[in-house]
Amino acid sequence: MANRAKAKHNLLSFPIIAAAINGNVDAINVVVKHYAGYITALSTRQLYDENGMPVLFVDEEMRRRLETKLITRILSFKLIA
Repeated sequence: MANRAKAKHNLLSFPIIAAAINGNVDAINVVVKHYAGYITALSTRQLYDENGMPVLFVDEEMRRRLETKLITRILSFKLIA
């Protein structure tokens, strides 16, 4: 039950979502910031250094592509009233 209560605090509010869909730049930035950790996790890659040790790094190109895809999906989303 505690996890559900905590999860509700991490949700984006409807007015923010509606404003983002309508093209409000500040609201879009709030949505992108909300998903920044998830986008970073998705764009994290593992490489190996010269000693063969694994190294994690964030693929910045992939991160930007995911952010761009999120923004385009936000702007193409249709709200049913």
